[in-house]
Amino acid sequence: MRIKTLVLTAAAATTLIVGCSTAEKAVDTATKAASSAAAKVAPKAKPKLMNGASAEMLAVTCAGCHGTNGASNGPATPTIAGLEEEYFVDVMKAFKSGDRYSTIMQRIAKGYSDDEIAAMAGYFSKMPFKPALNQTARSETGARLHEEYCEKCHEDGATDPEGIVLAGQWVPYINWTMWDFANGVSQINSKKMKKRFEKMIAEHGKKSITELVAFYGSRSK
Repeated sequence: MRIKTLVLTAAAATTLIVGCSTAEKAVDTATKAASSAAAKVAPKAKPKLMNGASAEMLAVTCAGCHGTNGASNGPATPTIAGLEEEYFVDVMKAFKSGDRYSTIMQRIAKGYSDDEIAAMAGYFSKMPFKPALNQTARSETGARLHEEYCEKCHEDGATDPEGIVLAGQWVPYINWTMWDFANGVSQINSKKMKKRFEKMIAEHGKKSITELVAFYGSRSK
């Protein structure tokens, strides 16, 4: 009698184990099916932004140097409002990689993801460019130099927003940037611009930089 009881108990245990295993498999299959279905209808992943910050919130982090909405209060930083999106992205990535010289931006740029840089580029491109309050007399020599060496890229007297607006930027910023180019401190990324800039220096000397800076500083968009 005891032997039969043991046999029956063993059989019952086996049935219970098999039943549990079958149930677990069924649950696992159902879970995988639900996950697969959810993946098919899930929305595309959102850009990886800092703590979910909006483009406007990211742009605020630039205000300390570049002014509210990218309108610089000067004198060492450029106005970035109205920058063409692609140019903004290219420059930020160049800072991030170290290909473009800067005293501060190389460190700052590394703190942003590519998605955050793209978001800021879109934001600033929609902001209106506001010329600096320079008090520089117009240089006719600078105007001629611009026409001869720069106008093909920086059109409409350097007021065209393609890339960066030069006309109306702060004079100290333009001046320091051009002298950095001339002295080899900073490299000109565009081969065409580099060639024309070097040609201007060779034909008119470094004094041409001063004339060109005066022309841009006197301009307003």
